[in-house]
Amino acid sequence: MLLADSVREVHARIEAEWDYLQRSACQMAAGRALWKHVIHDPLADLLAGEACLRNLHEKIKKDRSNNAREMSGVILAVRTLWFDSKIEGALTSFNGRDSQVVLLGAGMDTRAYRLSCLKESDVFEVDFPELLQAKANLIKIAIESPHEHHHHQQIAKSLNRVAADIRSSDWLEKLQSAGFAPEKNTVWVLEGLLYYFTHSQAMQVLETIADKCNITHTVLLADFMNKPSTTLSNSVFHFYCDWPEHLLPSLGFSSTKLSQIGDPDAHFGLMHDPLNLFNKIRSLPRSLQTHPDDGKPCCRLYLVQASGSPLLPPIE
Repeated sequence: MLLADSVREVHARIEAEWDYLQRSACQMAAGRALWKHVIHDPLADLLAGEACLRNLHEKIKKDRSNNAREMSGVILAVRTLWFDSKIEGALTSFNGRDSQVVLLGAGMDTRAYRLSCLKESDVFEVDFPELLQAKANLIKIAIESPHEHHHHQQIAKSLNRVAADIRSSDWLEKLQSAGFAPEKNTVWVLEGLLYYFTHSQAMQVLETIADKCNITHTVLLADFMNKPSTTLSNSVFHFYCDWPEHLLPSLGFSSTKLSQIGDPDAHFGLMHDPLNLFNKIRSLPRSLQTHPDDGKPCCRLYLVQASGSPLLPPIE
């Protein structure tokens, strides 16, 4: 009972004090919790909180009763699994050399506790100070629980939480003060982040990471929205990029691979229906902004892996 009360107390403060951007971290955790049959994350329920879990559960229930072609949260599940697999692949490509993983806008991410591929890597989580503190408090409650302790051990070689607003200009300085080593092979993870930024904020982050290609082997994993995705009513999104595979080489990356939800490496057995929204849009030219059949916006989410190193010149 005391455990449940402590958790509720933290989430009550989150509900009362956090803005939509901060609360989205709990919504992402709820998605992982309710898709636990494909995503192994024992901490997800705890980090999501009852309100987020209940809201998403109700949406999924409604989708099932309406025979929806895609369930609420399925895109989040596919995106999470894509990032998981690409992090592992990137670390493998370093051939056992010293590596670090930076999660920008880490939110309630738990990869340091659930991905075995991180056991030889230093992990840095960068986000708002109040978010990182709440997350640390919740995980501490879980670890100290006599019933749950063995499920929540850190797997990563080290975990460093860096309190910083990535929209400001000093986040890299704070990251380096926390032990980030510019010369080490690095995987940068920008999951569910860039579209919340203005164009100038997003470009500042991407340019900062691209500069690291001149120093060491650098891998960027990020998701990008196209323009129609940011122009829907009530949208809180700003930055978009219709052609990330053109943008990133211009910044200094030598290799870029783009996938869409439903592609062979972004499917995971969860996108069966050929008539679901994402499969329908994938069959259309990417230059189309509206669907020719119904005039609705062609909203696309691009999953992008880019890399570069001092040994590889950028693509001209």
